[in-house]
Amino acid sequence: MFDSEYLLVVCEKPDAAKRIASALGSVESERFDDVVVYKVSGERGRYVVCAALGHLYTVWDVAEKKSSYPVFDVSWYPLNLVDKGKRRVGNLIKVISSLSKGAKGFVNACDYDIEGETIGYNILRYVCGGKESVALRAKFSTLTLEELREAFAKMSPNSINRLAEAGRARHVVDFLWGVNLTRALTQAYSSKGGYRTLSVGRVQGPTLAFVVERECEIRWFVPTPFWSVSALLEKDGFMFKALYVVDKVERLAEAQAIEAGCRGKEGVVKKVSKQIIRQHPPTPFNLGDLQHEAYRVFGFSPSLTLRVAESLYLKALISYPRTSSQKLPPSIGYHKIFSGLQKLEQYRVDVNDLLTKPLKPFEGEEDDPAHPAIYPTGELPQGLDDRQSRLYDLIVRRFLAVFGEYAVRERVSADVEIGSYLFRVSGRRTIEEGWMKYYRSYVSAEDNPLPLLEEGNRLKVISLDVAERFEQPPPRYNQSSLLAKMEKEGIGTKATRAEIIDTLYQRGYIVGSSIRATDIAFSVIEVMKEYSPSIISTEMTREVERALESIERGVLSVSDVIEKAATHLLTSLQELKVAEEELSSKVREATRASLAAADIIGECPVCKEGYLKIIRSKKSGKRFVGCTNYDGGCRTSAPLPQKGRIKSLNRRCKLCGWPMVAVILTRYPWRICVNPSCPTKKEEGKL
Repeated sequence: MFDSEYLLVVCEKPDAAKRIASALGSVESERFDDVVVYKVSGERGRYVVCAALGHLYTVWDVAEKKSSYPVFDVSWYPLNLVDKGKRRVGNLIKVISSLSKGAKGFVNACDYDIEGETIGYNILRYVCGGKESVALRAKFSTLTLEELREAFAKMSPNSINRLAEAGRARHVVDFLWGVNLTRALTQAYSSKGGYRTLSVGRVQGPTLAFVVERECEIRWFVPTPFWSVSALLEKDGFMFKALYVVDKVERLAEAQAIEAGCRGKEGVVKKVSKQIIRQHPPTPFNLGDLQHEAYRVFGFSPSLTLRVAESLYLKALISYPRTSSQKLPPSIGYHKIFSGLQKLEQYRVDVNDLLTKPLKPFEGEEDDPAHPAIYPTGELPQGLDDRQSRLYDLIVRRFLAVFGEYAVRERVSADVEIGSYLFRVSGRRTIEEGWMKYYRSYVSAEDNPLPLLEEGNRLKVISLDVAERFEQPPPRYNQSSLLAKMEKEGIGTKATRAEIIDTLYQRGYIVGSSIRATDIAFSVIEVMKEYSPSIISTEMTREVERALESIERGVLSVSDVIEKAATHLLTSLQELKVAEEELSSKVREATRASLAAADIIGECPVCKEGYLKIIRSKKSGKRFVGCTNYDGGCRTSAPLPQKGRIKSLNRRCKLCGWPMVAVILTRYPWRICVNPSCPTKKEEGKL
């Protein structure tokens, strides 16, 4: 190791440290207490590059009493002192501290966002002995060697770090809300004996309330019947369907009268209208857009999409994914990226086509001062697994589509009179593909062409149909639509929303890919609404978010924001104390019901009315899957492994639509589809 005269570079993750070291010069790796450190000799000097494992420090209760509340006296502690399972963190702190003593300067090279700034700030402050205000900052959006070298050439000190201040304040506020509410709810439950940990966080509360409110809407919904009337028409051998102009006929007798009045009649085209529609290209991906699109086309959960995107970033294949931006500035180097993609056979034709035109991206309105929208770097991918390959292709094709031309489509509609009743027919066709040809694998637009129709054309009526239908309740949230609701309401951050949804699953508050609130969730939300509505208030949570963002802008101080949040919290805790007895009774009752709900692994793919549930045979003692709609006639069942714990994965098999489960028998659980006839039975693998 160098004796002195080196810059100590602090990175967020080991993969990033290795990449950064390779960009700075000649690299030698050394291992200290099982911690890999990179010694670099480069043109600009000597560096020692080390990496954290995410956060090395966390906010914790100074008194360290695990049950008492309220808690307002908190401080930052090494993670290994709070969580005994994080012993490696202690080794990291020891090694970085030792390296800091011989350094002539320091560089924060963690991810440039609120969490990265917080991680780097804490290491420089606590581990390196108060170097947070004198350290240099390396800012980059990709881990390509070229951009990393440029970032280190342009380093500058960051003496006033409002992003880190906002991040640290967010951690304190979230800890205060989380620890106090968890202890209040847990103590209320335990007041009559027994023990169960219950939690509601600052953003968890409103998010869970969205699900409970939607579930109430569905349960209280009364389906109203209506009837639709349609006609199958034919012209020149081409058959197509026309619908009666009134979408919902309220009485069966009226629908039958329409059908009778049309019987034996010809259709006569009364009016034809055509409209040319120019569809603009899609906007570049920010994190939320990528999560929604990956859920739509692959069924990836938002948290899975983020994990896979981060792995692609660490391989230098895409830019930093935790961004709000929908903009691609010219400074990213369009031609350089296209030249890299041109080397990949699957994109070569599309890239060559785009390079014949001026490269101007179609951008959205959202911006992010730290990073541009997500884009491929043009580096050649190697060793990608299936999920990484699919997400990489989605990102590349979206990037190409952004530079495409408008798609042109024609919409045709015609009014057709049958007897004295008016029907309407509509169709669409693509005239020019434009951007769609670059995004063809993921475009949902379909053509529905019609024969040439002109006023006065007489059409043969092949058949008439009267169908009874029912008004539908609002759909349950899935992970993508719940994420969209959080975005719309302005609660959580781009980096934390997916994690919050995962936490609600882990707490047993929500279940299923079509998200249902459990009985415990109903009990908690009902008591909150009655006694402490601010805990689940979207407006209160949004107000705290705005205050935290004000720290970044230098409008509010950290102490002002924390004090205001603590005042809100104290009022809520006092309200909860009043409701302690009722909360205990309601949650205990819900707990019993939730034990049964925990055996639900997903919707029944056969009857689509019941749920597949883990059942244990009274005779043999063996467990299997059966449908809860057994009394309604559904006999769907499937065998299960008899060893290990079964846990729902809250998603469906991509091939057959049956629920997926994890079988937890060893350290590495098995991921299986419960359908015994599923083709994936030949492809079962470990998570």
